Order: sequence, then C-alpha cells, then structure tokens
Amino acid sequence: MAQHDYINKKPRPKKDAKPAKKPFPIVLVVIATTLVGAFGFGLWYVKQHADPEQVKLAQHPTAQKSQPTVETKAEPPRMPDFIKEMKEHEVKVEVKEMEQGGPYQVRCGAFREYNQAETLKAKIAFTGLSSEVRRVEGKNGVWFIVRLGPYETKRLAEADKNRIKRSKIMGCTVLNWT
Repeated sequence: MAQHDYINKKPRPKKDAKPAKKPFPIVLVVIATTLVGAFGFGLWYVKQHADPEQVKLAQHPTAQKSQPTVETKAEPPRMPDFIKEMKEHEVKVEVKEMEQGGPYQVRCGAFREYNQAETLKAKIAFTGLSSEVRRVEGKNGVWFIVRLGPYETKRLAEADKNRIKRSKIMGCTVLNWT
C-alpha cells in the first residue's frame, strides 16, 4: 500500500466554490485619470501661452532672420607679468654630496657544511652572478658564508639581491663589506 503524507497534505478545493473576486481598484483609476488630465492641461497651457515668433522659428528653422555680421578684431590676451619673470629667472640649487657608506656585499647564506655552500653558489651562478664561499672560524665553530661583491653603491647590491630573489633564492641581505 502506498504511503500517505497526512501532515503536509493540503485540502483540495471544492469544485463548486468560485475563487473570491478582487474589488475594483477605484483609487488607482482616480489617480491615473488625474495624472492624464494634468498632463493634458499642461500641454494646452504651453500651447496657449507660447511666444508666436519662437513657434515660427521652431516650425521653420531655415527661415531665421539673418543678422548683419559685425567683424571685430579681438585683441590677443595680455601676457601676465609673472611669465616674463619666469623666463628670466634662474634657479640655483645646492647639491649636497651623499656620503658613501663604503663597499657593500650581498650575503646569501651561512652553512656548517661546505657542500651546502657550494650548492647555493651553483644556484646563484645559474642567475648569471658570480659568488664566493668564504670560510670563517668563530666561537661556535666553522661557518661557510656565500657572498657576492664588493659593490661600490648600495643600489648595485640591492639590484643583484633582487635578481637573485626573482630566481626563488630567498634570504639574501645587503651588508657592509668586511
């Protein structure tokens, strides 16, 4: 036997029952009639109070009155005084020399194993730059440092650091040459 849903069951409409009629929208009809009447009155008012000369000009635009043309020579605008002063003015700028911080280096890594330093040096060589591995002995043992340089300006060092960074080699820093 088929299952029946008695909870969500909606009652069937009776065949004899007619749907309820909606009342006639008298308010909407009154508003629409008022708007149409106001628009018609506006058109009639504009037509009755229009200027006859402008109506003729609008109906026949080619039959406009030809006015005598008076040619007047307009003087060119007078050049402001400050423009003359600007042409004659001379700017003096004092340029200070920036102190050079000394030679710079790009340090890309410090390793305990020489093989790791050589691997990083090879990766840097693939970017087209030359680096060196330097052996340093410190308090906590021997370190192998991979560095590039020396560079005369910090800008050149930053340029090579960014070139290495674009090759996905991270961790390089710009330091003073030691």
